[in-house]
Amino acid sequence: MLNKQAGSRLENLWDKDKAAGMSESELLLYRSNLLGSDKRVTNYGGGNTSAKVMEKDPLTGDMVEVLWVKGSGGDVGTIKMDGFATLYMDKLNALKGLYRGVEFEDEMVGYLPHCTFNLNARAASIDTPLHAYVPRKHVDHMHPDAIIAIAASENSRDLTQKIFGGQIGWLPWKRPGYELGLWLETFCLENPEAKGVVLESHGLFTWADTAEDCYDLTIDVINRAIEWFEGETAGKTVFGGQKHTPLDPAERRRVAAALMPAIRGMISEQVRMVGHFDDSDAVLQFVSSQDMQPLAALGTSCPDHFLRTKIRPLVVEFDPANPDIDATLEKLAGMVAAYRDDYAAYYERCRHDDSPAMRDPNAVVYLVPGVGMITFAKDKATARISGEFYTNAINVMRGASTVSTYVGLPEQEAFDIEYWLLEEAKLQRMPKPKSLAGRIAIVTGGAGGIGSATAERLLSEGACVVLADIDADALDRTRDNLAARYSKDVVRSVLMNVTEEEAVFDAYADMAVEFGGVDIVVSNAGIASSAPVEETTLDLWNRNMSILSTGYFLVAREAFKMLKAQDIGGSIVFIGSKNALAASPGASAYCTAKASELHLARCLALEGAPHGIRVNVVNPDAVLRGSKIWSGEWLDQRASTYGTDKEGLEEMYRQRSLLKRSVLPEDIAEATYFFASEASSKSTGNIVNVDAGNVQAFTR
Repeated sequence: MLNKQAGSRLENLWDKDKAAGMSESELLLYRSNLLGSDKRVTNYGGGNTSAKVMEKDPLTGDMVEVLWVKGSGGDVGTIKMDGFATLYMDKLNALKGLYRGVEFEDEMVGYLPHCTFNLNARAASIDTPLHAYVPRKHVDHMHPDAIIAIAASENSRDLTQKIFGGQIGWLPWKRPGYELGLWLETFCLENPEAKGVVLESHGLFTWADTAEDCYDLTIDVINRAIEWFEGETAGKTVFGGQKHTPLDPAERRRVAAALMPAIRGMISEQVRMVGHFDDSDAVLQFVSSQDMQPLAALGTSCPDHFLRTKIRPLVVEFDPANPDIDATLEKLAGMVAAYRDDYAAYYERCRHDDSPAMRDPNAVVYLVPGVGMITFAKDKATARISGEFYTNAINVMRGASTVSTYVGLPEQEAFDIEYWLLEEAKLQRMPKPKSLAGRIAIVTGGAGGIGSATAERLLSEGACVVLADIDADALDRTRDNLAARYSKDVVRSVLMNVTEEEAVFDAYADMAVEFGGVDIVVSNAGIASSAPVEETTLDLWNRNMSILSTGYFLVAREAFKMLKAQDIGGSIVFIGSKNALAASPGASAYCTAKASELHLARCLALEGAPHGIRVNVVNPDAVLRGSKIWSGEWLDQRASTYGTDKEGLEEMYRQRSLLKRSVLPEDIAEATYFFASEASSKSTGNIVNVDAGNVQAFTR
């Protein structure tokens, strides 16, 4: 777990015994992972670490100095050895002779590949010169909240001197790049006793001659800043004091569950977005404060912050003292449109002749007074990380505004980083999104064979998935298994009985808060029963109808509500049965309920079409492997009906099919994926039989 506790000292985690015997590059990795394990040091993807290491040149056999530095796009907390770029120091120094001045500094990035050591494929980042030209063996560049609070204060230079004396210097704002690397070199040469520098509106650089000393120094400097802020802010009013009383936790989630699908629909017309909700103490204090709106309008300071969060958030008009959600929803479209207009004006004010085209003008961060913070991005991890970055910005604003005056980065500087041609080139190199990227799915019966296979198929194409099931133990096992392979960010589970109206409602509310809405609904929860009609009890009949007909109705009804609130279409897939089309002896309750389910899908296809909601059916037959309904009584009953034993039943089904093939959960998952994806965007009201061929179930 990452350490997120605010206000306490950082723990020095260096283990001398563990570090003993490590090479210089291994010590760099160790140091990097320790620093990245605490969000008060740096957030995900933020900061850089480096070491200058003597290595044997693969061509000459001579020992040469090599810069190991975090590669482009890496994260120090999770980086592995292959995440570091390696470059010849003599070649990096030779670049100084090619430098034509600050107007041309971006062209220096193109020379970095020519400095690569040992054919390392890891691309060097724009921060490489900042590490190369500091004349020390080990360099840390971190973005601690406590330091950025100093750097983003109106009198940041004076505060740096007051807190650190001459040990830590100060440099004015300068966009990261080659010129800043030369600035750092000059500072070090002119201030040989300095152990680091605060970069205005940016972060902290520290350096030393051993990996352990560099780590110790970084931790010590941050702790000194934390200690100073604790002393200076003790007893002082933060953010101008409280303006709103936060709602209780359940009510906060209820508001978020109502707002998030509506926002998601408004901002997902071109690209589907995934949401994240945060009502942590730090966020609640800020969104409930007197100064929230004026501070939010100033924008963030650290470049890493607004690259993730845009320059400023959208503040939702909501009064927690009179929590009228309907009134807020009515005004929401106007708020979103006004933000877009404001962003477009910002783009026009600041753009250059060669600026990239304006990107998505919608907000990333939405602040709701008394409720919390909502963030949206193209995937769940990015939405979560964007929220974490804005929480960092909140911590910075808290510190800076309490001891001084908080200063956001000037608008033009913010734009020049957001629309930096080098950043644009990085975006263009991003891999093509998977087919279900940004999609949110719920799979009922998600812990069973078909359900878990379907969830995995959707996850493999980039979807976020909520597993819903009534079996708590199986649900936990399935969730943990899928989360381990696809990340915890994209898998959630909810204990849900599809026959209970409140449980279905709560499941959708949870999905709205966790991911922002829904796009794909796979109704798969089921049972199976077998009995001659005269032995079919009313309880058995009602149980089949309750789960297979009423349950599918309840899940679909809530889906329609959320899909209409989003107004961006969606796909509902019923996992039916061959028995919906072809009768079987001794299963009247099951067959009738499945036929009801199929006809419900047809009705919903009619109602959903005007709203872009597609409803289709996948009809399996005889899927024995992994299926919970094929255990216990049902298996015994069907074996008895057909005069065979358990071992012979699968072979009997295989031979009964036209293709003489077994039907597997993965086969059903593939057909479900087809209906969930854009490949079937012109299909609704359809049935696909996945039964290896059953002439009785032919639809025509």
